Amino acid sequence: MEGRHTPYASAMNAKEWIDAYAERLGTESPTAAELKAILDLAAEAAHASERIAAPVACWLSAKAGRSLEESLTLAQGIAPPPAA
Repeated sequence: MEGRHTPYASAMNAKEWIDAYAERLGTESPTAAELKAILDLAAEAAHASERIAAPVACWLSAKAGRSLEESLTLAQGIAPPPAA
Protein backbone atom coordinates (compact mmCIF):
# COMPACT_ATOMS: atom_id res chain seq x y z
CA MET A 1 0.00 0.00 0.00
CA GLU A 2 1.43 3.35 -1.01
CA GLY A 3 2.32 5.69 1.83
CA ARG A 4 2.61 2.91 4.39
CA HIS A 5 5.93 1.86 5.85
CA THR A 6 6.92 -1.66 6.68
CA PRO A 7 9.13 -2.48 9.66
CA TYR A 8 11.94 -3.03 7.16
CA ALA A 9 11.72 0.38 5.50
CA SER A 10 14.07 3.07 6.69
CA ALA A 11 12.21 4.79 9.50
CA MET A 12 12.22 8.38 10.61
CA ASN A 13 12.74 9.16 14.26
CA ALA A 14 9.79 10.65 16.15
CA LYS A 15 11.00 14.25 15.92
CA GLU A 16 11.52 14.00 12.16
CA TRP A 17 8.06 12.49 11.68
CA ILE A 18 6.35 15.04 13.93
CA ASP A 19 8.13 17.90 12.16
CA ALA A 20 7.07 16.57 8.75
CA TYR A 21 3.48 16.03 9.90
CA ALA A 22 3.28 19.50 11.45
CA GLU A 23 4.50 20.98 8.18
CA ARG A 24 1.80 19.10 6.25
CA LEU A 25 -0.81 20.36 8.71
CA GLY A 26 0.47 23.92 8.26
CA THR A 27 1.42 24.35 11.92
CA GLU A 28 4.50 24.37 14.12
CA SER A 29 5.92 21.32 15.84
CA PRO A 30 5.47 21.18 19.60
CA THR A 31 8.16 22.72 21.76
CA ALA A 32 10.04 20.46 24.16
CA ALA A 33 7.74 21.60 27.00
CA GLU A 34 4.62 20.98 24.90
CA LEU A 35 5.86 17.55 23.89
CA LYS A 36 6.43 16.65 27.54
CA ALA A 37 2.90 17.83 28.42
CA ILE A 38 1.43 15.79 25.55
CA LEU A 39 3.29 12.70 26.69
CA ASP A 40 2.24 13.28 30.31
CA LEU A 41 -1.42 13.48 29.25
CA ALA A 42 -1.07 10.37 27.08
CA ALA A 43 0.63 8.48 29.91
CA GLU A 44 -2.09 9.43 32.39
CA ALA A 45 -4.81 8.18 30.06
CA ALA A 46 -3.00 4.97 29.13
CA HIS A 47 -2.01 4.05 32.67
CA ALA A 48 -5.43 4.85 34.13
CA SER A 49 -7.31 2.74 31.60
CA GLU A 50 -6.24 1.14 28.34
CA ARG A 51 -3.54 2.10 25.88
CA ILE A 52 -6.07 3.29 23.29
CA ALA A 53 -7.11 6.09 25.66
CA ALA A 54 -3.76 7.88 25.15
CA PRO A 55 -4.20 9.20 21.59
CA VAL A 56 -7.92 9.74 22.07
CA ALA A 57 -7.33 11.83 25.22
CA CYS A 58 -4.89 14.03 23.30
CA TRP A 59 -7.37 14.40 20.43
CA LEU A 60 -10.20 15.25 22.83
CA SER A 61 -8.04 17.87 24.54
CA ALA A 62 -7.30 19.53 21.22
CA LYS A 63 -10.92 19.27 20.07
CA ALA A 64 -12.09 20.89 23.32
CA GLY A 65 -9.53 23.68 22.94
CA ARG A 66 -8.18 23.03 26.44
CA SER A 67 -4.59 23.66 27.43
CA LEU A 68 -2.40 20.64 27.96
CA GLU A 69 -1.96 21.56 31.62
CA GLU A 70 -5.71 21.85 32.19
CA SER A 71 -6.32 18.63 30.27
CA LEU A 72 -3.79 16.75 32.40
CA THR A 73 -5.36 18.07 35.62
CA LEU A 74 -8.81 17.01 34.44
CA ALA A 75 -7.49 13.58 33.43
CA GLN A 76 -5.80 13.11 36.80
CA GLY A 77 -9.14 13.77 38.48
CA ILE A 78 -10.88 10.84 36.83
CA ALA A 79 -11.51 8.11 39.36
CA PRO A 80 -12.61 4.59 38.57
CA PRO A 81 -16.27 3.85 39.25
CA PRO A 82 -16.98 2.47 42.73
CA ALA A 83 -16.96 -1.31 42.99
CA ALA A 84 -20.45 -2.76 43.01
